[in-house]
Amino acid sequence: MSDTATEYASIAALSERLQRGDLSPVTLTEAVLARAETLQPHLNAFVTLTADRARAQAQAAEIELNAGVSRGPLHGIPYVAKDLFDVAGHATQAGCRLLAGNTASADCAVVDRLARAGMVLIGKTHTVQFAFGGVGINQDFGTPHNPWSATAHAPGGSSSGTAVAVSAGIVPMGLGSDTGGSVRIPAALCGIAGLKTTVGRISRAGVYPLSWTLDSVGPLARTAADCALTYAALHGPDENDSTTLQHGPHDVLSRLELGVEGLRICFAETAFWEDVDPAVIDAVRASGAVFEKLGARVGSVELREAGQVAGGERERHRALVVAAEGCAVNRRLLDDHFDALDPRVANRMIAGRSLNAPDYFDTLRAWENLQRSAVDSLRDVDALIAPTCAITARPLRTIDEDLDTYAAHNGKYLRNTAIGNMLNLCGVSVPCGFDPAGMPIGLTVYAKPFDEGMALRVAHAYETATEWHTRRPDLSWAGG
Repeated sequence: MSDTATEYASIAALSERLQRGDLSPVTLTEAVLARAETLQPHLNAFVTLTADRARAQAQAAEIELNAGVSRGPLHGIPYVAKDLFDVAGHATQAGCRLLAGNTASADCAVVDRLARAGMVLIGKTHTVQFAFGGVGINQDFGTPHNPWSATAHAPGGSSSGTAVAVSAGIVPMGLGSDTGGSVRIPAALCGIAGLKTTVGRISRAGVYPLSWTLDSVGPLARTAADCALTYAALHGPDENDSTTLQHGPHDVLSRLELGVEGLRICFAETAFWEDVDPAVIDAVRASGAVFEKLGARVGSVELREAGQVAGGERERHRALVVAAEGCAVNRRLLDDHFDALDPRVANRMIAGRSLNAPDYFDTLRAWENLQRSAVDSLRDVDALIAPTCAITARPLRTIDEDLDTYAAHNGKYLRNTAIGNMLNLCGVSVPCGFDPAGMPIGLTVYAKPFDEGMALRVAHAYETATEWHTRRPDLSWAGG
């Protein structure tokens, strides 16, 4: 079997071959591990490869499939997990070398669910320290290399290593988390799909937290359809995460192919388009013609709630709420080892201590009111379209000249995505073009809270009508 038989293949394509017996889970896993080892010195996507576990899981999948026992479309499929997710016997370092001894005694809830679905865990991937950053830079372990340029560019954060591993064709899917854009930003910058789920859809039990209020779990994958297949296995109630107990499982796969004919799809205006790269504006606006051709009713909606949470005092309080909750999680490290932490992260996080209790609770109440108001504003809208990020991936040397320059770029990457978090929308980022430097551009399809089926359906319709998601980075410089 040639490498090209599995590189860049979707979950759906690999699953079909595995289920037919045309492809062995063991053979697939060995090919994936070999590619990961070849590209790791150049891309630095992985904290560790879980090779022994991967081979054991692949062998088990092969035995079951050969016996006619199928656990579903994910059976035998390899994947990676961001280093916030507990994996038994491995340290959960959250991008910080000081957590090298934080060894997990058991798999987190979502890794356990994927194991029960028959998936094969290849390794754990790099993240920004404490998952607190949209650029993707990591001081302790090195920054993953965006596959779309031989020169180091921002991979996006904080699910940086996961996005790089998927974008480079190592695995078809990886787990990420999203607090202010940490699934969608790296998906957009690395030219793949990423699903930001509604808080309460997927269990966060056993996932190293940044913000209990805003943290969500979601997949990064080759396509929106692959995100849907993964989401179907991941979501549902878990008694160890009380936010998931109010909503039962729902069927997203049966709706995936329904298309967008007759749906009202609107460009989300207001803050989403301020100070955006011209190439990004052109690419995202061009999606309107695609949706119109598919039969959707395309328009615009002001969505004043987006403007109310982006910028100004509310945006400052958002950043402080995340920082304050992050301070609570990382109190010991901030108190005892502040100078050993990445100043890009520690300086922003420690500012959370300036948020007093009345302002903290006032901000949470304000968000709840704005979330209800946004749902009302979108009552006649099926999906929103907006640029995932205001800017594309920039060279790291440009971003990281000094802390102020870093902060400015970080804010630009987070601005649009954080709006979705504060309004508790679900959304899928998919590729929609490239800038003049050849770096990917992402558009986000937002849907109302807990309507992941709609977001995935619209994103999938766009991908089936376009070819942006089929483009592959030239990795000749990395030997790939």
